[in-house]
Amino acid sequence: MTAHATHSDHAEGVGDVAAYMQRLGQQAREAATRMRRVDTAAKNAALLAMAERLGEARAEVLAANARDLARGRDSGLDDALLDRLALDDARLDAMIEGLGQVAALPDPVGEIDGLHSRPSGIQVGQMRVPLGVIGIIYESRPNVTMEAASLCLKSGNACILRGGSEARESNAAIAACIRAGLERAGLPEGAVQVVATTDRAAVGKLISMPEFVDVIIPRGGKSLIERITREASVPVIKHLDGVCHVYLDATADPEKALAIAVNAKTQRYGTCNTMETLLVDAPLAESLLPRLAAAYGELGVELRGCERTRAVLETVAVATEDDWAAEYLAPVLAIRVVDGIDAAMAHIERYSSRHTDAIVTENYTLARRFLAEVDSSSVMVNASTRFADGFEYGLGAEIGISTDRLHARGPVGLEGLTTRKYVVLGDGQVRQ
Repeated sequence: MTAHATHSDHAEGVGDVAAYMQRLGQQAREAATRMRRVDTAAKNAALLAMAERLGEARAEVLAANARDLARGRDSGLDDALLDRLALDDARLDAMIEGLGQVAALPDPVGEIDGLHSRPSGIQVGQMRVPLGVIGIIYESRPNVTMEAASLCLKSGNACILRGGSEARESNAAIAACIRAGLERAGLPEGAVQVVATTDRAAVGKLISMPEFVDVIIPRGGKSLIERITREASVPVIKHLDGVCHVYLDATADPEKALAIAVNAKTQRYGTCNTMETLLVDAPLAESLLPRLAAAYGELGVELRGCERTRAVLETVAVATEDDWAAEYLAPVLAIRVVDGIDAAMAHIERYSSRHTDAIVTENYTLARRFLAEVDSSSVMVNASTRFADGFEYGLGAEIGISTDRLHARGPVGLEGLTTRKYVVLGDGQVRQ
């Protein structure tokens, strides 16, 4: 059976969307219960079987993706979206390698932390356990289907994955590989389910089934995440914007400052950890801004500045109030000259999206203040904001970034897909 036929068969069997989603929820809950007793070896076997099957089905997956791309071009998808949608041999190889990497990661499930004895003689600790059933809603990139499945599986969860309609055939072909891997390893098929319908009502149902779904993770544009956050009756792990800042303190090493400020903006433009506003301490403005402008100019970055910035860089466009809150995701940068760390942190407090903010300084005291007082999910000293990433943090992989304060914050890896419960070890003790 081809990937195309697999998708058609599943889509035709959906029928009533609410009833279909209810079935997926029930199957996921049953699978989550079974996954609690699955050991690490079985989970790793399933991941490696998925990788093997993806290699075997390479031609089918690429053919399905070609149909999605052709449909996307016909419907007028822009080049950036088509690039995110596209799969080729290199991207498939990366997906296969990623499955092996997740299999090699330590399994967090079952770890017991902080075990200590109490005067009664009992021992009390906390055990790391799966969240349960995770719903993931995402757009464009079909490789997310495999990434999300692998992380949820390794962390002992069941998941329901709902990709974008533009990638429906690619996702169906990848889903077939996932099912084959689960079957080969003897794990429940309901552990990973890919929603077969592109009906938007499926999303509404998925985010309103707290009896079956424990958490929702949206990955996509701001409008998608705002809708999920507004309408969900299930807890959501998410971030809306990546308005990230770098503050260059007066004591900063000029070469470090230049390298970090350029990298944070230009290493990649379309990511949530890319710097969007550069804050420059006033004593540095005269000497460093021209060097920064030259470096950005060579790379085609448009600069927009405050009045004090424009006093040094006369050709820079005027930055408006909207620029300070903008997530450009493009070669555009807002620059503001400030008077010291308090002014910089006040700007960040007002305009930051709480994603990632950095200071470049040689002053240890100011570095400590910045770390303590800036309220973002990642706060950095003398490093590019582009490091705010699960792989760079040593998590191996990530399901996304959270700017929330509860449960998970920053890059969400395997541990972020688990929670803790208290465990008590006794030897017949009774409370007096």
